[in-house]
Amino acid sequence: MKELVILRHAKSNRNYLVEDSNRPLSPEGIDRIKRVSLHKSSYFENTDIILSSPAIRALHTAMIVINTLEVSLDKLSIDKHLYTFSGDDVIDYVYALNDQWQKVVIVGHNPAFTETINHFSNERINHLRTAGLAQITFDAKHWSDVGLGDVAFGQKNNSF
Repeated sequence: MKELVILRHAKSNRNYLVEDSNRPLSPEGIDRIKRVSLHKSSYFENTDIILSSPAIRALHTAMIVINTLEVSLDKLSIDKHLYTFSGDDVIDYVYALNDQWQKVVIVGHNPAFTETINHFSNERINHLRTAGLAQITFDAKHWSDVGLGDVAFGQKNNSF
């Protein structure tokens, strides 16, 4: 069995005149990802690796999860291939994950993550909000063999 947690970065702050990859999180985004981490801590339990886009907003999101839940920093890996807005790129990325990992968390961007969720599950969404997450469980031994999986969403409503 393979398990994939897809976490979109928290809300960024567009007030800074910096390149897209250097945009920081907003104070609201920081607060929200802390709440999401605590309320959905089970989504991150027994994670083998957390793979993050190198964009500041994604990496900061991953670091907040790690610090809030006291996950070992050794589990974090930054991968430039996750700095993409293409669902096809992320789907190919999932198929190529290392089979030694049973549970993987990826932190990155929309619309790529919405497209990836829709590709790997029968439950369609229109938009994965900032700090939104989905957990997809696959009945497969190899990432290259994953098909449709069972999906659970971190929040169907905006209760936290």
